[in-house]
Amino acid sequence: MAERDTTDEYLEGYARILAGACATGRRLTRDELEALRAQGERAAEAGLGLRLLVRAHLSAAQDVRAQLRGAAADHLLVAVEQAVDAFAEGHERAQRLAIRQQEAARREFIDDLLHGRSDPGRLAERAERFGLLLSHAHAVAVAQGPEPYDDGYSVTRGIGASLAARFSDRRILLTTKNGRLICIAAGDEADVLGFFAKQAYAATHGGRVAIGRPHPGVGGVVHSYEEALNALDLAERMHLEDPVLHAADLLVYPVLTRDRQAMADLVGTVLGPLQQARGGARPLLDTLTAYFDTGCVAAEAARRLALSVRAVTYRLERIHQLTGVDPGDPVDRYTLQTAVIGARLLNWPDHTL
Repeated sequence: MAERDTTDEYLEGYARILAGACATGRRLTRDELEALRAQGERAAEAGLGLRLLVRAHLSAAQDVRAQLRGAAADHLLVAVEQAVDAFAEGHERAQRLAIRQQEAARREFIDDLLHGRSDPGRLAERAERFGLLLSHAHAVAVAQGPEPYDDGYSVTRGIGASLAARFSDRRILLTTKNGRLICIAAGDEADVLGFFAKQAYAATHGGRVAIGRPHPGVGGVVHSYEEALNALDLAERMHLEDPVLHAADLLVYPVLTRDRQAMADLVGTVLGPLQQARGGARPLLDTLTAYFDTGCVAAEAARRLALSVRAVTYRLERIHQLTGVDPGDPVDRYTLQTAVIGARLLNWPDHTL
């Protein structure tokens, strides 16, 4: 009886419509169908499930059936089918609209969160609806793959399901922005972002993930997000091969490039003479890069460059001759290695300083 009382409001006029249609065997009119759709929308907005409502409609139809006589009863099933179909259409329409509105609100919140827009207090209130407590420190991981991703993609859904299964009790927000996958978690839950990085790397078939440092407050998410983006950009410019990058491990690079003009002067002064070599500066610069990346082990650098050890040794001597800086000298090596890092950051010699 309580169930019937709950649904009675959304059955108003239903029995009359059935009786009218059955009296002549006609189909439901356009106005009747629209009225039923409107009732379905109202019921969905009230949070009533469709199964409960369909059951209530069938029960009410039985009451109508008891009052029909002769041929009129034969038309009831057709009328009920039309009526329930219209009601369900309205219910589903309201559900789709609610989902679109929720998605729009979620997207607006994420855009505001990642760009630091909106009033901090209001943003913190909205964050709780999406599982975040911005009074705590948060860290952001950003995954970039060979193609752009969106919230509805199977890759995103799969990662989301894995995170939910593994960390159902954690406050985690998984989303996308500009074709990248983004995971936001509490700053003291490095295991969450580590797991996300592993899942994203596998799901994107060898993409790259960068993890920003934890930062407190509403602006902490923006700060960590920007660090992750900068790490991805740095990895591309520096040709870093690591699939997972931690912004905390790359802090030296922003320091080196903070004064771009000073770095350009260093690169031009120290490495500029390499352009006098036959074939230009690129082969010698690649040799230095491999040499430093392998811990200054000529044999390992030779394997990486597919050259003989003798060829690498000759190139290092040639670099010493042209620049006056000895790659084998500990003091000179620091200057030369810093200049090589600067060249990679500034994309020299492909671009002029």
